[in-house]
Amino acid sequence: MTTDSSTPQFLTTTEIVAAARARISSEVWDFVCGGAETETTLLRNRYALDAIAFRPRVLRNVDKADPSTKAFGARRRLPLLLAPLGGMTVLHEAGAIPSAEAAREFGSLMMLSSVTEPGLDRIAQAASEQLIYQLYVHGDDRWVGERVADAIAAGVQAFCLTVDVPHYGRRERSLLRRYQLPGRPFAGLRAGEEHGMRLDWAAVAKLKHKLGAVPLILKGIATAEDATLAIEHGVDAVYVSNHGGRQLDHGRGTMDILPEVVATVRGRTTIIVDGGFMRGTDVLKALAMGADLVGIGRLQALAVAAAGREGVVRMLELLETELTAAMKLLGVTRLTELDGNYLHPTIPMAPPRALGALPLLDAVPVHE
Repeated sequence: MTTDSSTPQFLTTTEIVAAARARISSEVWDFVCGGAETETTLLRNRYALDAIAFRPRVLRNVDKADPSTKAFGARRRLPLLLAPLGGMTVLHEAGAIPSAEAAREFGSLMMLSSVTEPGLDRIAQAASEQLIYQLYVHGDDRWVGERVADAIAAGVQAFCLTVDVPHYGRRERSLLRRYQLPGRPFAGLRAGEEHGMRLDWAAVAKLKHKLGAVPLILKGIATAEDATLAIEHGVDAVYVSNHGGRQLDHGRGTMDILPEVVATVRGRTTIIVDGGFMRGTDVLKALAMGADLVGIGRLQALAVAAAGREGVVRMLELLETELTAAMKLLGVTRLTELDGNYLHPTIPMAPPRALGALPLLDAVPVHE
C-alpha cells in the first residue's frame, strides 16, 4: 500500500472502518450503515452469513493457495467486485474516482453506478479494463440507447441493469436526521425516475439486443423464478442482491436467497451476490454455495471515506490476506475446489448487526 504521512498503515479492516467513522459526519455514517425502515433486511444479510459454519478438511498440502478467478473473459486477482455505490461524493470529494483507481491498481472489477459522480468517461479512464457500468433507468428507450452507446464506447467489461428499485425505500435513519443526498428529495421522484417503475422483461430483451456482444447483468434478482426468466432472456449474469437492505424492508438475506438461484441456474450463467460481506470467510461461504463473484459495498464505501484510493487498495489487500488464510485453513488451494460440502448450518453466536463482522470496532486504539 502506498501511504503518505496522513494515511495510516491499516492492519485490519476494522481499523479502516474506525478511521472512516472518525472522519465522516454522523449523518453520512448513518447513510452508509443504515437500511430501510426497521432495517430487518439489512440485519438478515448478516444473520444469513453467520448462520453458516465451515467443515474444514486437513492434510491437503495447502502450501500454495490461489484466490484468483476468471470472470468476464479475464483472470481476476480476487473473486470480488467493487459493488456500485451511489452518492460517493459525500464520502470523498472525488466521488467514484478513488474506487476506480484502486480497481485498476489492484486488478479488481468495479461496477460504476450511473447515479454517482463523476461521469462515465472519467471513471473509464481511471478504471481501465476493470469497469462494469450499472444503469438506473431514468429515461425513455432513446435515453437508454444513448447510455448503452456510451458504455460500449468506454470499453466496459459488462453492462448491468438495476431491476430491484422501482421505488426508493424509506431510510428512517436519514429521514429522522432530515439528511438527504445532494439532488435527492425526501419525497417524490427526481426527474426521470418514473421510467424505472415501468421496466419489464420486454425492456430486458431490448437492452440485450442493443448491447450485442457486451455481457448483460441483472442486479436485484431475489427469487428462482426471476433467475429462470433472466436465463430465458439471455442474461449473462444474475446479481443476487437486496440492495444492502436499503430498499425493501423484511426481505430475505442474500445468502438465504442464493441456494435457490444456484439450483435454478445450474451453471448456465454467472452468479454475483452481495449483501453484508465484510470478511474473507464471508466470501468463501458464498463461493462454496455456488456464487462466482461477491460484491463489496459498505466496506468499500468506508474504505473510500477512510483513505480514498489507498484505503480501497488496502481493503482489497486485507480481504486477499483473509481469503487466502481461510482457504488454507479450510483445506483448499483453488476456488474451484469449493462446494457445499465445506458448509454446515449453525446458530449465530451473536444477534445480527450491520457491522457485526467487526466486533472489535469500538476497541480500536487511536494511533497518533
